Amino acid sequence: MSEADSNGSDPEIDRINLRISRSFLEVVDETWRERGFNSRSEFIRYALRDSVNHPEGAGLWKDIAISEAQFGETDGVPSDEIRDEYGTNGE
Repeated sequence: MSEADSNGSDPEIDRINLRISRSFLEVVDETWRERGFNSRSEFIRYALRDSVNHPEGAGLWKDIAISEAQFGETDGVPSDEIRDEYGTNGE
């Protein structure tokens, strides 16, 4: 991840770069659409806020990060398996 870049139009907003595998990005994109978010960025901001505000759920994000580091470009876990593992219903 690179350092944050200032957004010239709003001094309160910074842009960051995030590198993830294409297969994981496909899962992220499927998830934000299923959950009714307007964009990938909106979903990621929500997920980050939720992780910071509810650290007891950090285990899920830690597991996702570990999985991301271990999986190659062609590997992935279907979102329904993740939902089953963590007892979420995709909402």
